[in-house]
Amino acid sequence: MLGTLQQSHLRIEVDATQPQIKASLLQPGKFRQWLWPQRFAEGLPEQLHEGLVFNSYLGLVEVRHQVQQVTDHSLQMVLAGGIDGFHQWYWGDQWVQSRLEGVSALPLNLGQTITMWRLRQFLSHQNQHQNQPIAS
Repeated sequence: MLGTLQQSHLRIEVDATQPQIKASLLQPGKFRQWLWPQRFAEGLPEQLHEGLVFNSYLGLVEVRHQVQQVTDHSLQMVLAGGIDGFHQWYWGDQWVQSRLEGVSALPLNLGQTITMWRLRQFLSHQNQHQNQPIAS
């Protein structure tokens, strides 16, 4: 793999509960919405689970994800291809944390910062729509 060893750790506050964050990170139907322009292979299950292997694509760069652990508060994956390393997510009420480490030619810190910003926007937008009164 060409590139340099990079590490990025980010933690943000979000306007969301632990179950909302969990769903946004583990359900492909949700994470496809906020991880754009990243694309994901077809045929993913409704929710990520341990042992699952899937590919994502950012332009021509392919990254293989192998899900190592899933709990109510965390997701850990081993990455290969465009990023050789790992990605860990941790969350609770009102916060989410991401740790990304690997060898890559991609700017991992920039990508992770954009990803966290998009997740925050997605969760905020979801909550705004849930809290709107229903017109009668």
